[in-house]
Amino acid sequence: MIESVMNLRGVKEHYNAANRFIDENVRKGLGNKVAIICDDEQVTYQDLQRRVNQFGSALRNINVESENRILLLTYDSPEFIVSFFGAMKIGAIPIPVNTMLQPNDYEYLLNNSRAKVLVIHEDFWEKVKDIRDRFIYLKEVIVISESASKSTDVIDFLEFVDCASTDLETYYSSSEDAGFWLYSSGSTGNPKGVIHHQKSMEVAFDNFAKQVLHMTEDDITFSASKLFFAYGLGNGMYFPFGTGGTAVLLKDRPTPDKVFEKLVESKPTIFFGVPTLYGAMINYVEKTGIVPDLSSVRVCVSAGEALPATFYNKWKELFGIDILDGIGSTEALHIFLSNRIGDIKAGSTGKVVPGYEARILNDQSIEVGPNEIGDLVIKGESLTGGYWCNIEENHRKFYGEWMHTGDKYYQDEDGHFWYTGRSDDMLKVGGIWVSPIEIETVLFQHEDVLECAVIGKKTENNLVFPKAFIVLKDGVTASERLSDELKLYVKSNLAPYKYPREIEFIDELPKTATGKVQRFRLRV
Repeated sequence: MIESVMNLRGVKEHYNAANRFIDENVRKGLGNKVAIICDDEQVTYQDLQRRVNQFGSALRNINVESENRILLLTYDSPEFIVSFFGAMKIGAIPIPVNTMLQPNDYEYLLNNSRAKVLVIHEDFWEKVKDIRDRFIYLKEVIVISESASKSTDVIDFLEFVDCASTDLETYYSSSEDAGFWLYSSGSTGNPKGVIHHQKSMEVAFDNFAKQVLHMTEDDITFSASKLFFAYGLGNGMYFPFGTGGTAVLLKDRPTPDKVFEKLVESKPTIFFGVPTLYGAMINYVEKTGIVPDLSSVRVCVSAGEALPATFYNKWKELFGIDILDGIGSTEALHIFLSNRIGDIKAGSTGKVVPGYEARILNDQSIEVGPNEIGDLVIKGESLTGGYWCNIEENHRKFYGEWMHTGDKYYQDEDGHFWYTGRSDDMLKVGGIWVSPIEIETVLFQHEDVLECAVIGKKTENNLVFPKAFIVLKDGVTASERLSDELKLYVKSNLAPYKYPREIEFIDELPKTATGKVQRFRLRV
């Protein structure tokens, strides 16, 4: 059949990601190797292939066709991966979404994506089932539960899969077909549907996993960032599968104690986290006095926001392991700037990852020289094909092959990139541009500060000054005296005009699931 199709004019070469990341490992003789470790469950590549085929067959049994959208609202689990690749194998489009949202958010995501099928863990379904009649495009709900679901208006995941055929013909897709969607993290407003191609994962794998991390089939990855996040999707799924390695999954919320427990228990070779988690883990060690054995880990990776140099240095001191800080985005799928093994500048975002190009432009879209701050634009084959139903954002964000990241950067003489803040977060204080990141970096160095975020606050005369929101370390009490001390601390380490005129102590910073601080919520 394939040969006859390939002889037809207008039909591009066949490529399907399920074939690349699942079937290929079985063909290479890795069928009996463990692909996934999740709690007490271990899934081999052979088992995974069988279950992916069954899920795809079951979707066809309920009349799911190519390009139909399948929303995934699940924990990091084998069921997530089975659903993701089972959908892709038949040409349907899986859409993983954040598991920490409210019911009205899922109403938005289901209706915006026009998903025909929802795959959902039972406890999440309990939270949204009462508004099912508001999901106007949804036809079927597939519930993942510990025991068979008794409800007659939903499909039980295990029964759905177990009764289906293990033989599944791969849909004749090309590398440029829409393969899956992700929704933007929502750090600047409503989530946007980000469309990725069938081959996007392989490109990101080739660029970062192979050329920066030098991954092999001997690697075991553990990602604290969840699979529904673009960063976590690579870390915990297609990076290890791309080499025939093993992925360790954590269903629970990644608190420092649980993350350390998983690191010691599963002995991964690569650990992926975000700056706020690294900070919390360092604080946990300092508070408890317990330094867990992380000797299995050969390298750590950070993304989401700039990793403070103090975090890097302390982590290295505690564990003797490097953290490679980098930056990626939902639109680019994974990291496009990164520090390298053997080439790390603490506090920087590193250099351009092979396979990408980056430029820093001024307000006239002219490339600037070394040490000049400007807007970062990138290009590369893993970039999204565009946003779903959002012409305005497509026009604003994309210029031919280039994408505006919305980040302010400068590049030093050695080629390292230094993050100075979001384009819409930059503050003009007294007519001078001030980076909130620069103020945050200094505050992070104070012994009493655990987390902080700086925004611009307007005076009654519509002028702007920096305001800092600060989370204190355990045992430290907020006071006016401490507030004054922190202001003086910033003044003594930066140009005086950059100090925060106001400091507000809070228990927790608002963040996305990826660990990014949602500064727009602090501006309310």
